[in-house]
Amino acid sequence: MAEFAPLIMIGTTFLLLLLGYPVALTLAGTALIAALVGMISGTFDAAFLMATPNRIFGIISNQTLMAVPLFVLMGVILEKSKIAERLLASMSSLFGPLPGGLGLAVTIVGMLMAASTGIVGATVVTMGLMSLPSMLRAKYDPALATGVICATGTLGQIIPPSIALVLLGDVLSNAYQQAQLSQGIFNPKTVSVGDLFAGALIPGLILVVCYAAYVFITALLKPDRAPPVSTSGVSPLELLTSIAPPLILIFAVLGSILLGIATPTEAAGVGALGAILLAMRSISFDDLKQITQSTTKTTSMVFFILIGASIFSLVFRGYGGDELVQHMFDDMPGGAIGAMIVVMLVIFLLGFILDFIEITFVVVPIVGPVLMAMGIDPIWLGIMIAINLQTSFLTPPFGFALFYLRGVAPGSIKTSQIYKGVVPFVIIQLAMLLILAWQPSLATWLPSLLYS
Repeated sequence: MAEFAPLIMIGTTFLLLLLGYPVALTLAGTALIAALVGMISGTFDAAFLMATPNRIFGIISNQTLMAVPLFVLMGVILEKSKIAERLLASMSSLFGPLPGGLGLAVTIVGMLMAASTGIVGATVVTMGLMSLPSMLRAKYDPALATGVICATGTLGQIIPPSIALVLLGDVLSNAYQQAQLSQGIFNPKTVSVGDLFAGALIPGLILVVCYAAYVFITALLKPDRAPPVSTSGVSPLELLTSIAPPLILIFAVLGSILLGIATPTEAAGVGALGAILLAMRSISFDDLKQITQSTTKTTSMVFFILIGASIFSLVFRGYGGDELVQHMFDDMPGGAIGAMIVVMLVIFLLGFILDFIEITFVVVPIVGPVLMAMGIDPIWLGIMIAINLQTSFLTPPFGFALFYLRGVAPGSIKTSQIYKGVVPFVIIQLAMLLILAWQPSLATWLPSLLYS
């Protein structure tokens, strides 16, 4: 019975999550009950739990994870400020007369918002409130309008500086070291958040181009779905003053990381300070109070889940769960490729019911070391997981981005129209996954060039 304990732990955890129990308490509670049963029956060594204080201290003193509250603060400040509204107004005036012009404007602004905030929910809600009414007034097909907003909102999952990539980078770094130690490599190489940022840049920009191409081609073939809009135009000065602030912030944060000038944590501090300076004139004291509360809640949630996942991981390994996963993958047809396909499919399905934070902290530490020990490149693996999770945000009927938009969309928009609108973008996402599987260099070339 003890050899099946890891599988029972995983099954129990997912069942409790489906029933709506808090993630952090579910992870820690399941693990501690499993450990207690094992100690009573003599099948679990209590020494594994002795490592818990060191694990928790390692989490709270982790330099990389210190970037999380700073990036969250930066995103929440920009969400509350008027920067996105001014940017959307300028882009709409610039692209409006083109076929699908408003859709193109939403795509570009969504990309910049994603690179500025790194938070999917905030981007989808903000873009839904700002752009959906104007697109509907311009006689846009509701399915196309909602599809563009949902799809561009999820770019915060893959375009750096993304919170998802920060968390993935920390988890994959630990998993990569475990994989090398299991192979007898006692001077292991490392993978950093900066590596993932660099690896995600090209696939993320390709997705933006594909989104824009789909909107433009749809507008050319079916003009009634995305008609051009007459505008008064925008002056070069207005365009510059609206687009310069987010671009400067993005280059300051992302550029300093990619060029090796600053660590992700240092760059996050620069980004948070820059966001405060940009938003000083447009936020009130009440806004500031909401910003600090929202940042504290989000950060506390992330670290609480991380502590619960750390306890779960200790007990899981104490029962030999890592060896069980290793044997399962070794016996799987297709070797590393077959194992990778199964993991991608499992993560995609779990994305319907679990948030990316939960999948990152629960699933990746279990499968990551085994996959990388089989020869899978850690950067490519991280980008594949990130795009996979981004796709699950969009996939009907459970995609989180669909629920975010449904919450702010007017009652005249049917849920079925939102579902219909995201289908082409889900196909684009899946095609991007296949292209990246075929050409891993799209994710690995830039990191090797920058950090060789």
